[in-house]
Amino acid sequence: MQSEAALLVKELNESFRTGKTKSYEWRVSQLKSIEKMVVEREKDICEALYKDLSKPEFEAFVSEIAMVKSSCKEALKELKHWMKPEKAKTSMETYPSSAEIVSEPLGAVLVISTWNYPFSLSVKPVIGAITAGNATVLKPSEIAPATSSLLSKLFEEYLDRSAVRVVEGDVPQTTALLEQKWDKIFYTGSPRVGRIIMTAAAKHLTPVVLELGGKCPAVIDSDVDLQVTARRIVAGKWQANNGQACISVDYIITTKDFAPKLIDALRKGIEECFGTDPMESKDISRIVSSNHFSRLQSLMDEYKVYNKIVVGGQRNQKELKIAPTIFLDVPGDSQLMQEEIFGPLLPIITVENVKDSIDLINSKPKPLAAYLFTNNDKLKNYFVQSVSSGGMAINDTVLHVCIHLLLMTHIY
Repeated sequence: MQSEAALLVKELNESFRTGKTKSYEWRVSQLKSIEKMVVEREKDICEALYKDLSKPEFEAFVSEIAMVKSSCKEALKELKHWMKPEKAKTSMETYPSSAEIVSEPLGAVLVISTWNYPFSLSVKPVIGAITAGNATVLKPSEIAPATSSLLSKLFEEYLDRSAVRVVEGDVPQTTALLEQKWDKIFYTGSPRVGRIIMTAAAKHLTPVVLELGGKCPAVIDSDVDLQVTARRIVAGKWQANNGQACISVDYIITTKDFAPKLIDALRKGIEECFGTDPMESKDISRIVSSNHFSRLQSLMDEYKVYNKIVVGGQRNQKELKIAPTIFLDVPGDSQLMQEEIFGPLLPIITVENVKDSIDLINSKPKPLAAYLFTNNDKLKNYFVQSVSSGGMAINDTVLHVCIHLLLMTHIY
């Protein structure tokens, strides 16, 4: 495996040194090929996502296919502007010189993607790498094997194999790739694996971009439109891959007095979306694997929390299904509150005053996303100023990822 990985990097570097990936024409051709690939093979993509996650077709289109299409269009629209040198002011000491900032590709880059959005979170970083003029290797997640296999076939068919490749496999293949000298590594996934990647990259002083998860809180004030709020939380938790999303609502904080009303509204919202028996719904994804099912089951069965379930709790190990499940006031030292849930479980923590939620959030590692539902402008401003997170949305969840200017990632 080591020799194969070394040969692959050698071939990509040789291709990069020819200069073809730097050209505007090559970048455009590859971006248009990705766009064409997504349009022509949409059905195949949806089928692969259903095999891996039972992902509903509408969700697959919105969160995977449409996101990739949008990224391609944005890159094609802005490419000339991004490639254009930026003039820089010079000083009196260097008169009459001129200066400019020239963006240039780094070379051969490695993209290691994740399983929860196995198509979009694989292809979008590749779009960034190609847009920047790099030769690229994509390592899809083995936990989503159908999508991984499809990506390998599609890249072979649609893209320039001399500069864009897919490597399938699990730990041995990933380890062999990480032993090589890359010019940049982009990884989406867990902090645990992120540490492994950083350690491997340090050997070669390779720059790394880590897109990691975390415990994303949603603070609910009592002055909100309860029906609207409940629907948006249901959408941002269970309609987003059944909670298997890094920006999914991980836990809710609200006041003790308001919690019963919120729970009742969420129960009704779940029923509106998935029917009276969510386990029979065709509109909700399954858990990705037996290992992740067992992990979530152990969170549910912990002695500190099993009697805190107020909504849901049904599970089917054979079908890898867990119903949307809400807990009330689980202990702070429970595993539910100590690690990222990444599934359909949602703890609600109560406080005396909604402002107390800020201290609770800040006592934990910085979240990838933080959400606030309120009509109080002072509370909005206080929340924005006091909470540090990767992204933030007020009176909604997850929608900030649709704004490209907030999230565009390029590998230079």
